[in-house]
Amino acid sequence: MPPADYQRPDPDALLAHVQEQERRAERGKLRIYFGASAGVGKTYAMLSAARRMQAEGHDVIVGIVETHGRNETAALLDGLEVLPRKEIAYRDKTISEFDIDAALARRPALILVDELAHSNAPGSRHPKRWQDVHELLDAGIDVFTTVNVQHLETLNDVVGGITGIRVAETLPDTVFDQADEVVLVDIPADDLLARLSAGKVYQPLQAERASRNFFRKGNLIALRELALRRTADRIGDDVQAYRIEKSINGVWKTDSDLLVCVGPGANCEHVIRSAAQLAVQLNAKWHAVYVETPQLQSLPPAHREHILKTLKLAQDLGATTAVLSGNTVAHEIVNYARSHNFSRIVLGRDHSKWPWQTSHLKLIAHHLSDIDLIEIGRMEGKGSSSSQNLSARLSSGLDETPGGKKPRYMPYVWTVAACIFTALLATPLLPHLDLANIVMLFLLTEVLIAVRFGRGPAVLAAFLSVAVFDFFFVLPRFSFAVSDVQYLVTFSVLLVVGLIVGQLTSGLRFQARIAAHREGRARALYEFARELSSALQAEQIFEITQSFIQRTFRAKAVLLLPDDAARLRLPAQAADGIGSDAANGKNVAGLDIGIAQWAFDRATPAGMGTDTLPASTYFYLPLVAPMRTRGVLAIQPENRRWILIPEQRQQLDTFAALAAIALERVHYIEVAQDALVRMESERLRNSLLSALSHDLRTPLTSLIGLSESLTMSKPPLTSSQQELAQALHEEALRMGNLVSNLLDMARIQSGEVKLNLQWLQFEEVVGSALRASQSAIAHHEIKTRLAHDLPLVRFDAVLIERVLCNLIENAAKYTPAGSRIVIAAEISGHFLEVSVYDNGPGLPAGQEEAIFDKFTRGERESATPGVGLGLAICRAIVEAHQGTIRAAHSPDDGACINFTLPLGTPPAMPDIDENKITTLDQRP
Repeated sequence: MPPADYQRPDPDALLAHVQEQERRAERGKLRIYFGASAGVGKTYAMLSAARRMQAEGHDVIVGIVETHGRNETAALLDGLEVLPRKEIAYRDKTISEFDIDAALARRPALILVDELAHSNAPGSRHPKRWQDVHELLDAGIDVFTTVNVQHLETLNDVVGGITGIRVAETLPDTVFDQADEVVLVDIPADDLLARLSAGKVYQPLQAERASRNFFRKGNLIALRELALRRTADRIGDDVQAYRIEKSINGVWKTDSDLLVCVGPGANCEHVIRSAAQLAVQLNAKWHAVYVETPQLQSLPPAHREHILKTLKLAQDLGATTAVLSGNTVAHEIVNYARSHNFSRIVLGRDHSKWPWQTSHLKLIAHHLSDIDLIEIGRMEGKGSSSSQNLSARLSSGLDETPGGKKPRYMPYVWTVAACIFTALLATPLLPHLDLANIVMLFLLTEVLIAVRFGRGPAVLAAFLSVAVFDFFFVLPRFSFAVSDVQYLVTFSVLLVVGLIVGQLTSGLRFQARIAAHREGRARALYEFARELSSALQAEQIFEITQSFIQRTFRAKAVLLLPDDAARLRLPAQAADGIGSDAANGKNVAGLDIGIAQWAFDRATPAGMGTDTLPASTYFYLPLVAPMRTRGVLAIQPENRRWILIPEQRQQLDTFAALAAIALERVHYIEVAQDALVRMESERLRNSLLSALSHDLRTPLTSLIGLSESLTMSKPPLTSSQQELAQALHEEALRMGNLVSNLLDMARIQSGEVKLNLQWLQFEEVVGSALRASQSAIAHHEIKTRLAHDLPLVRFDAVLIERVLCNLIENAAKYTPAGSRIVIAAEISGHFLEVSVYDNGPGLPAGQEEAIFDKFTRGERESATPGVGLGLAICRAIVEAHQGTIRAAHSPDDGACINFTLPLGTPPAMPDIDENKITTLDQRP
């Protein structure tokens, strides 16, 4: 026999739990020692646990542990294997960090990694230590670590407001929540202050400063409360997971959450507000549920809308809301409370008119004797009387229809007709059938009436069948007198069976209708997702979304998409359907582009059913995708009430999420296609440039040689001929340089250029670049400002010389004759920074970045030669050296181009015997 609190587990929840267990089984286990502040003993507790596990035979090593000078903590390291730390050079300092590669190579069963929120030094594999821990867990290694409450991301602002100190090192709460085990290490504030005074937390100077700032008693008490509450929340999730795994149905009073029951009475808003105040006082979460029974489904739309507005009020006040479906209110509330482990249930006071009616509170108390029931008193006055009137109408079943008329009477007319027809049908059979068989005909009629018309007509059929059978068929006939008392048993059975069948049939009809609605929602989501998966254009997504929402929700839907300026616009289909003015942003047929733009900019729903312009006839739902908001869905329902139903809103939110993801997918398909076209165009252009450069280089080389021979021909040319020959030679050289630039750019982008990196003096490449550019700078003033302590730098001399030549020639081209060009170099951090600047007209405004693009020139229309590849080649070469290049304004009010080269660590120079040195190169 299963235990009394056994409940068949939810298959979906159990499957998700099993899958999560399988995933966790392949990973290492993470245990977090959690505390309110430094000094509570987290590291001490972690080391103590590690020593116990080592004594039990486990393979334990210390990855990194910070003792902060605490002797008791340092003593626990004795006997434990400590992993050597990794030394990282940063800003002329050496920083010791956790060596994750050594840990993965050692691969112990358990590793200790202190201070999970620590930020690693630049140059480490991961910027955060918790990311190192994730990699260790993925490798199947168990990890013990420590965290303070102020390092949790969601509590960082809270702690900063309490202590006045913002903690820079934080970690996501998901890391904390996904830990396999959390161990709270806690001591009272007075004990911690005593430890601080005794020097067991910080050194005396640090302790004195800490006691005046962070370690004030009020701060420690508040931090302790935060740590306790956060640990309780974390353990609450573990309790719920265990209850699901073990199929435990009984309520465990481990949580202070409230379950509030919303009823159909006018007093329900008072119950919600009172429950919200109680939740604030208890600092507890709360759920608000409404149970819709077949009887409550017959309420007029005005009452049902009032109930849904009450649920919306509860949601606005911070509750989690739900609409449950069932035959009895108490049974559904009991199941919900057990499945969610609620230990407190809040209800409004019942006002049953009839003495035989049992209140919901008593029914719930009967099934849940181990939980606390809180009854909220009713409000005196008009609201109370309306609540009683509503309860009376529900009890009597004499409710009104939406049109204000009496209930529809046709099912009852058919019930009377069916009973009379059965009597007429059975009368000719009376001589041939026993009365017991005739009773079966009336019983069949009761079942058919219950199946067809529900509970009310079934009850009428039960009573009417007994009366007709007694009057027409039981002796003496045509009277209600009974000659044989045994027929009283027959009447009782006929009546009871009819009532039971009517009750069961009504419940089954209600459950079948609910199941059909759920199946319809699931089918609609499936079909919608299937249709969107094949959509490749935004117009297709618009048509699919509009069609499905109109069919599923019986609502008019318009999908508004943003343009390049993030302004919403109507698709052509919508503009044609609504009106020409809608495309211009005017309010047409109730659609307001301004409200939609507000919802889009803030990613917040607006319009009908919200707190923002609720009088609007449209509901504006932003389509929020993972990367950004992709549009707004404007919906105009036929009935305002459906927007308040939580299940409908959840389904609508799911529709919107699917549409947003589909729009984002289409967007990135277009981006990928554009990138592919650009890549292919770039490849074709590079191929063309390479082919042209190769084909032009040979004739240009010949032209340069012939022009040079012509200038040196014998007998000498006349002066005019010599000028023409010299001009021909210079133009041929210029054409040769242009072709070389084209060929170099094609080779660099194709990846054919391999760097020949060597440790060289930068002064040497500056001199060779000046010599190579001598003709271009003949009419300019050249200055060099090289620092005297420049070290050896590792670079490709040919390519860096090409960079300097391009920069020097570029400066010479765009400055007038006589201008000054300066070449400067100095050490800046870990880089050699080189600048080439002038005192010319400077760079065009706003073109500091664009001038490095291919085929971009400083002046669009000018006689200055060039095709705009020089700076593009410079950027490609510098970035291949892991450096950066940028344009700026020079100290001389001209243009300046800066580029950097990484310094690295030069090789050690061998010792030189000065006696063998005969000559020395003297550097100026």
